[in-house]
Amino acid sequence: MIANFLSKIMQRYLPDSFLLAILLTVVIFLAGIIEAGHGPLEMAVFWGQGFSKLFTFGMQMVLVLLMGYVLALTPAVHGILDKLTNLAKTPRQALLLTATISFAACYLNWGFGLVVGAMVAKEMGRKVAGLHFPLVVAAAYSAELIRGPSSAIPLVVATPQHFLHEQIGLIPVSETLYSSWNLMLSAGVLVLLLLMYAFVSPPENPVSLSGSEAVEQNRPSETNHPATFSEKLEQHYLFNIVLAVLPVLYVGGHFADKGFNVNLNVVIMLFLAAALLLHRSPAAFIGATKTAITSTQGIIVQFPLYAGIAGMMTDSGLVNLTAEWFVSVSNTANFPAMTFLSAGLVNIFIPSGGGQWAIQGPVVIEAAKELGANLPQTIMAFAWGDAWTNQIQPFWALPLLGVAGLSARDIMGYCVMWLVLSGVWVIGVFTFLAM
Repeated sequence: MIANFLSKIMQRYLPDSFLLAILLTVVIFLAGIIEAGHGPLEMAVFWGQGFSKLFTFGMQMVLVLLMGYVLALTPAVHGILDKLTNLAKTPRQALLLTATISFAACYLNWGFGLVVGAMVAKEMGRKVAGLHFPLVVAAAYSAELIRGPSSAIPLVVATPQHFLHEQIGLIPVSETLYSSWNLMLSAGVLVLLLLMYAFVSPPENPVSLSGSEAVEQNRPSETNHPATFSEKLEQHYLFNIVLAVLPVLYVGGHFADKGFNVNLNVVIMLFLAAALLLHRSPAAFIGATKTAITSTQGIIVQFPLYAGIAGMMTDSGLVNLTAEWFVSVSNTANFPAMTFLSAGLVNIFIPSGGGQWAIQGPVVIEAAKELGANLPQTIMAFAWGDAWTNQIQPFWALPLLGVAGLSARDIMGYCVMWLVLSGVWVIGVFTFLAM
């Protein structure tokens, strides 16, 4: 009932994610003038200087989504998803299975998880009668909260010569991601996620997945019988194998040299190799790419806008002002919780974990040392906070929404409820640990 009320509110009042990015730009522009004392021209310069800073990252995100989607359209992956989604016979089962699969995939890698979650949600929407499609998409996206092996911040502080090495040295992932308390926190997130979607009630008139195009996007691309010599070449699987050799060799050499070190470039290479090997021909691969490319439009258009916002936040000093205020009201007992909240707040304006850590990290670490707070717990509190407000920040929902064919307002009511429930759990755990 509460979730449906929030969903209706969001449907009525929440702007589209592109308009929200524009509104956030205006808010930060004015805040820089009023709170930080900069002139309009200075703020415009800060915005312009930041605008291009996510071009490389944005292209990486486009390729993560594109290759993940193309991989999801292969006959093999479609067959696996088809079998898994056949297990759900009722809307409730569909919600719980979607949340579980998305959680597992997001734990491995958030980019892969977002695509897999959206594809599972669409399969559920196609197969399960009476299922409220925005609700199952929300269940898939809610799983994005989990922090797993691809979580940037704990990986950064475990990397030799990271930018805070002189202040804190190396902190291995065994003390952060894979500590007993963080594994317990993660398990609790999964339990809470399943409980929420087990008991949330869909609206009286559920919205089903409609539109033949949306349904067809879930299915592997098919090619016509080749007629000409060039068409026969385009249908030959050998060319897929030839191209796939390069990313396979690159990733193999990377792992041999650096161990199991996963980054965005490695993920893209893995998805590319897998998609090439699992599609029947170059023509099938390109056909899947044509289907998948439309889902990347939100990233292409909006990443530069958020980079501009980040530029204004950083160069105007608004990030430091925000972080320092949180530090001023903290003590040893509540510092992890306050770190979580401050990271969540700033994440709304700078929705990039690594970039946010580069800006806020020095302030948070210095405060933790002054207060005598536990550093691994502080780092993970920051990482969880960075992920927490993704639930109400359409930035990271863009890949999933692009695949699902929905807007942010369609799922945000359920995400707000999940934001509250998960926030209470995470704050509770970190407060207990700090006692």
